[in-house]
Amino acid sequence: MLEKTVRSLRVLYAAGPGNVLGTYRQWLNSQDDTSQVSVTYSSQFYNACRSLNAQGYVVAYPAEATVYEDEQFKIEHRPQATQGKSGIAYHLSYLWYGVRLVASALRWKADVVVVADGTTHWFVLRALPLLGVKIIPTIHCVLWSKYQPQTKLEKQITQLNRHLFAHSHQIMVASEDIAEQIKQITPNSPKLAEFLPLYRRSEFQEIAPPSIDRSPFNVLFVGRVEVDKGVFDLLEIAKRFAAEGRQDIHFHLCGVGTALEALQQAVAEAGLSETFICHGYCLKPQMQTQFSQSHVVIAPTTTQFIEGFCQVVAEGVLAGRPVVTSSVCPALAYVRPAAVEVQPDDVQGYGDALLKLCDDRAFYETKQQGCLEVQEQFYDWTRSWEATLKSALIAAHPMQPASNAVIPDSPASAQQ
Repeated sequence: MLEKTVRSLRVLYAAGPGNVLGTYRQWLNSQDDTSQVSVTYSSQFYNACRSLNAQGYVVAYPAEATVYEDEQFKIEHRPQATQGKSGIAYHLSYLWYGVRLVASALRWKADVVVVADGTTHWFVLRALPLLGVKIIPTIHCVLWSKYQPQTKLEKQITQLNRHLFAHSHQIMVASEDIAEQIKQITPNSPKLAEFLPLYRRSEFQEIAPPSIDRSPFNVLFVGRVEVDKGVFDLLEIAKRFAAEGRQDIHFHLCGVGTALEALQQAVAEAGLSETFICHGYCLKPQMQTQFSQSHVVIAPTTTQFIEGFCQVVAEGVLAGRPVVTSSVCPALAYVRPAAVEVQPDDVQGYGDALLKLCDDRAFYETKQQGCLEVQEQFYDWTRSWEATLKSALIAAHPMQPASNAVIPDSPASAQQ
């Protein structure tokens, strides 16, 4: 009697806006994506598929369309048509992207579909579990601002989305805040699994300890230069320090965004160009230099912003720098011993926290020690997105064919 052949698991991953094909090409050469500090989620997906001998189909939405296919993976850059649209036109484009994704999953005969937030409205995907396809949302941002009321439309969409969450095979979440929001709207105890961003120790080995003389005391901001990320609040703090004669505290901002030009103009008008420096986009070597020269990392995200984990908080801690932030950033809950918490939108409080870290060495050193206490969780493969996904996939498709790939116990044995 012939033994029945078990079909390989087929997993479609809607990955978001990243260059997943570029990451894949580096992954094939056993390299991490050189443009990112953390281990990318798409490379973790490739690792998971390889170790489970699964077929993978990755759909992302960079600006340029392209398709690549080999023996194990199909990778498609499928741009969204939402750019420049608003109102009904935006939502129709967003919905249509989801409809096309459902069609692709069915046509490709996916067993499991993993979808990152930002891909489409969740309720569009409700057809998949109805048709026998297991779905795993992977949610990286809070569903709504914790500190701002939802609009009527947002509430209606949330109510529609809850039905998809209730019928998901599992829901992967990047923070406790996200988990709590899903519990609030989803009946019958949704299946939640929390993951953390994953880093290599090597990314932080070359970062020098902060200078002891603190001349100047450097405050580092890394991220999108947008009003709701708090960059103009930082400028207000710099103005306050200048008025108080505190020329010893300098601000360094790394990143680009729609507010960059206006911010640079405001800095020039305030006469603070020597102490408030916008570096623009920084490559990884430049970022290592900025971290080495910094004393603290600040994430002053406002309550107007729908925040993700805020990975720069973790990166500041891994660099051995105390972090100043508020509960708007979900990462705060994981790094409290290394952080100075400020009330959301409290510009005065942010300034006071920086002065405390600058002027009170014992307090600063306590927060530095706190960095060491909380670092290991971000190096722990068992808490990574990849490990969480693998557990979910094994549960979804337990009869796996034998694989020659070694299932890694750590990121080092997965990909270096």
